[in-house]
Amino acid sequence: MPPSATHEVFNQPPDLAGFNAFETDAALREAVRIFGADWAAPKLQKLGALIGSARMTQLARDANRHTPELRTHDRNGHRIDMIDYHPAWHELMTEIRAHESISLGWISTKPGAQVARAALSFLWGQGEPGVCCPATMTFASIGALKHQPELLDKFREKILSTTYDPRPLPPALKKSLSVGMAMTEKQAGSDLRQTQTAAEKTGNGKFSLTGHKWFFSVPVSDLFLTLARTQAGISCFLAQGWLDSGARNNIHIQRLKDKCGNRSNASSEVEFLGLEAVLVGEEGRGVATLLEMAHLTRLECALGSAALIRQATAQAIHHASHRSAFQRRLADQPMMANLLADLALESEAATWLALRAAAALDSAAHDPREKALNRVITPIAKYWVCRRAPAVAAEVLEAHGGNGFVEDHCIARLYREAPLNGLWEGSGNVICLDVLRALTRAPESAEALLAELPKNLHPALDATIAQLHVILAAPDRFEANARRIVEIMALALQASLLLRHAPAYVAEAFCQSRLAGDHGLALGTLPAHLDHRALITRAAVEAV
Repeated sequence: MPPSATHEVFNQPPDLAGFNAFETDAALREAVRIFGADWAAPKLQKLGALIGSARMTQLARDANRHTPELRTHDRNGHRIDMIDYHPAWHELMTEIRAHESISLGWISTKPGAQVARAALSFLWGQGEPGVCCPATMTFASIGALKHQPELLDKFREKILSTTYDPRPLPPALKKSLSVGMAMTEKQAGSDLRQTQTAAEKTGNGKFSLTGHKWFFSVPVSDLFLTLARTQAGISCFLAQGWLDSGARNNIHIQRLKDKCGNRSNASSEVEFLGLEAVLVGEEGRGVATLLEMAHLTRLECALGSAALIRQATAQAIHHASHRSAFQRRLADQPMMANLLADLALESEAATWLALRAAAALDSAAHDPREKALNRVITPIAKYWVCRRAPAVAAEVLEAHGGNGFVEDHCIARLYREAPLNGLWEGSGNVICLDVLRALTRAPESAEALLAELPKNLHPALDATIAQLHVILAAPDRFEANARRIVEIMALALQASLLLRHAPAYVAEAFCQSRLAGDHGLALGTLPAHLDHRALITRAAVEAV
């Protein structure tokens, strides 16, 4: 043995790579089929192979290690406000567009198109969430631009292009366009009605915006939507990153945010110094205009957190299946098996709820009940799935031991990423208030919610449905207990979906633990008599 060889490496699990993230996900495959998007299986299989590849693991690692860098000026002193990205970012952006993750829901005329696109987004959330932010905003911009049809007609084709064009040019010279959002101001946070950015008319239907935005992700977007105050009130505007003349629009990037997670994606603080922009929607109705875009991005938050839960669960099962302690594989030890089974249950329930919200979006245009359900199920899913992701990530990190706390492993990145979707597009309190607003202002949403919860599927679900009827009969008591109310709704929806569509052992485990109360406050506290091994095997990406 050479003098430098002090030990042999063994009992270290190999990297989880070389699998198909779609084909190995039974819950996702079944949800895609049930919600009418089985025709997209070839697209999902193709992306699934990329997401589960060693190449994707390396790209995600590189993009997060080599974070974006701000260049405010060129070498001659000219103000340019550009951002330099690692080549891995550009490769990821090329792939996410090429796989129709932005466009499919809008360009396909097949039933289930939004479900298919949501499944693509779900897979990308397991690859590199950083590129999901620009993709999400670009996808969701269609919701806001519908309020200004001439702008939508002008830019739609390039917004939905499957090519990636990072060149800093005016929209007319680009092959494709990315769309961002710049709404948050430091004094306002979620209270967008406190926006102080001012807009003044300059003629020819244009406005000049002056103000400061506290968070602006992807500030090199080709187009971006923002809010500013006119004499009529808070209004929505669309601005180009580069003017038709070729000059940078009047935006100064002050700094990039040094974020806890999502580090591959550039988020910034900016000043508008006479930013040239055009009105979107009715003047004075800017918050309402942007809320349609926000509704879509909230769905993406639910999908992203469900994806993170799925990835974390798969990593935990893989690790425990290849690591031994005390003469047994971790996966064979009762307490660890209980935890893995509980993670698998949480993952499946999150997947079904997020995809059901996408199905409601898909059917909303032609089905009034689905339209009413869409209004309420999306914020319910956003609140609950995003709330569960950090707890899952923490358990999975602990299951990996010290290795999980080291940046060489993707688990550390997942742990830092996990809280983000709960913050973006409205914090938990704001989202719960949105649910209650929908229930009180649109009674048809409450009716659609209850219609989604048929009786006589399980005694525990029947008891929960009866509880919801009591809750909905006393709306004056909603706000103080909003989190608990939305949680009950989320659990009831998940139980209903699992009882109707998942294997009986999955649905029974969920109802006993989440509804009947046979579960502790921590994950890994399932009843001992449940079939833990079956739950683990269903969620694994390889034989266990």
